[in-house]
Amino acid sequence: MIANARMYSVTPEAAALWRTLLCGLGDAAGTPLTVIDHAAPAPLEELWSRPDQAAVFMCGLPYSRAAPQPVLVAAPVPSPQEFQSRPQYWSDFVVRADSAFGKISDAFGRRIAFTVAGSQSGCVAALTHFMSADARLPLFAEIIAPTLTPLGALTAVVECAAEIAPIDSYALRLLRVYRPDLTAQVRVVGKTSPTPIPPLVASQSSTDALQTAFLEVHRNAAMRSVMDGLLLQRFSLPHPADYVMLRDRYEAAIRYWRSHRLAKIIHPAFIP
Repeated sequence: MIANARMYSVTPEAAALWRTLLCGLGDAAGTPLTVIDHAAPAPLEELWSRPDQAAVFMCGLPYSRAAPQPVLVAAPVPSPQEFQSRPQYWSDFVVRADSAFGKISDAFGRRIAFTVAGSQSGCVAALTHFMSADARLPLFAEIIAPTLTPLGALTAVVECAAEIAPIDSYALRLLRVYRPDLTAQVRVVGKTSPTPIPPLVASQSSTDALQTAFLEVHRNAAMRSVMDGLLLQRFSLPHPADYVMLRDRYEAAIRYWRSHRLAKIIHPAFIP
């Protein structure tokens, strides 16, 4: 059975920590896991369709729309205080630190970088956020996409390929630890509403022992440094109902953007 943490393996250092954590939890549960990379640009959809998943991070939006849905194993609870000890996250809108932008709307009429169309944090959360914007405003002149990963979207802003980008808030905090050379060049000018964080899923019923290993790892002194390095407080037990809101918001966004005057820019390229 395989495990994968590509969504939050934001750098080689973070990837190594995830490998240590996942292998350690599999061994503790008596369920040896083969940790695979499946690095970008390989489509995440290919990973999520595999029948041998035991602990694979999956974006909450595709999970909410999957039929049948994979089995929920655990959800991370990030340790930074702003996550409020909950399995939640949001999208932080970043701009270059040396820009004149003080809020999101200051970047309207410019370029925005998205990861991929089906990403909650890298695209759909932003489109949902912009549904409340003044319809008379120009929003964005160009979409830079796909940048594939949070690091790709961040780099697009740093290298001036885009003026603004929505970044997964947990991924951004990991990048602040492991890529301070890049994150020091941006600042946050706004954020979306919190939603349930991407869970770890299995393609078939997960063993109780493996799920228990995730839920109890914060009590394992041997894993404390790994958890700290990944900015994790603990893992929690998610429920399918937690993610229904993402599907509902996605469907509302589709209806909105299909009728919006900017549909030719926003909809065809980013919402299938």
